Amino acid sequence: MPTHPTIELLKTRRSVKPDLLSAPAPSADELETILSIAARVPDHKKLAPWRFVIIEGVAREKLGELAAEACKREESEPPSHVRLDTERKRFTRAPLVIGVVSHVKETRGAPEWEQILSAGAACMNLCIAANALGYGSTWITEWISYSKTFTEGFGLAANERIAGFVHIGTAKEKPAERERPVLSEIVTRWT
Repeated sequence: MPTHPTIELLKTRRSVKPDLLSAPAPSADELETILSIAARVPDHKKLAPWRFVIIEGVAREKLGELAAEACKREESEPPSHVRLDTERKRFTRAPLVIGVVSHVKETRGAPEWEQILSAGAACMNLCIAANALGYGSTWITEWISYSKTFTEGFGLAANERIAGFVHIGTAKEKPAERERPVLSEIVTRWT
């Protein structure tokens, strides 16, 4: 079977832990390409049931302060200084973070589940586009995505949820391959 660059990328791509991503981040032109590709996902009824929030530069530190504040407010026990420091650095691990916000729109013929899946597809396309341009990426949510304090401070509306934070940068090292599902254990044929 002849090789194809897209197939090779998809066969070999790996998520890179945020703390293993460093500068440089994508340029402005590359970022526009990445976002354009992220917006080219299945989208029943053309609703664009997601939006992107760019988090870079000093904004990463400010958002980390919000994460630390959410931690202080919501933990049952006062968090340690180490934990608060971890939260403050949450968004500075990679030079660029893109928040993907899912917002379901009440529309006949476009069920909520399809709109949420579309937001997930946008997250995956962000990763694939970044990887195709030679950058490392990872898509994570973490506890902050479910924190009322954090999501309100992040500016989410009542019908919005964080689908994920996609961290993008230059990989400091190539991630090791990990075990993948055995197809015979996850594939069946309906007859």
